[in-house]
Amino acid sequence: MNNSKRIFTVAITGASGAVYGIRVAQQLIEADCKVHLLISEAGWEVFRLEMELDTSNRQECLNDLFGKYDENDLLVHGLRDFTAPIASGSYKTEAMIIVPCSMGTLSKIANGNSGNLLERAADVTLKEKRKLVIVPRETPLNGIHLENLVRAERAGAHIIPAMPGFYHLPKSMDDLINFVAGKVLDSVNVEHTLFTRWGISDEPASR
Repeated sequence: MNNSKRIFTVAITGASGAVYGIRVAQQLIEADCKVHLLISEAGWEVFRLEMELDTSNRQECLNDLFGKYDENDLLVHGLRDFTAPIASGSYKTEAMIIVPCSMGTLSKIANGNSGNLLERAADVTLKEKRKLVIVPRETPLNGIHLENLVRAERAGAHIIPAMPGFYHLPKSMDDLINFVAGKVLDSVNVEHTLFTRWGISDEPASR
């Protein structure tokens, strides 16, 4: 195992778009990073409803999604496991990515109300002045949602709405997913080739 790996936390909540979180986690591992993965109960339900995955055996489901990767590169934690390393600021991670982020999870984070490991890890990330990337997926947004996004941003979070661009001329749903995942990876300085960048026809870069 490479002890010099970059370490990230990826959290998938119950907002629509769990596939974004899966794509981001897969790409981080492929970029030789170590990933601590958190999935909320509602996130598992989105796996079943949107992606038509069989979640009756969650370990088998994870094996289907991540089985080709070294198990040392992906650590999955339950939301009640407060003994997990990511519950403490003394455990150094490079960034935490919540993708997608539900408005309920956003509210907890924006108001410092951490009742599970996901929310605690986000609180730790902010207090340690590390990068917290929040990918909200909700529409329309009401005033409370917008105020919570502003509160999170002022506390240090980086907000990347799940809004795919079209200037790269997407040809498929996968292209749209890759665009959002790529923007998330750009925000944490992880190289990828998920989309063609503006003004460049044959290599990735950022608009």
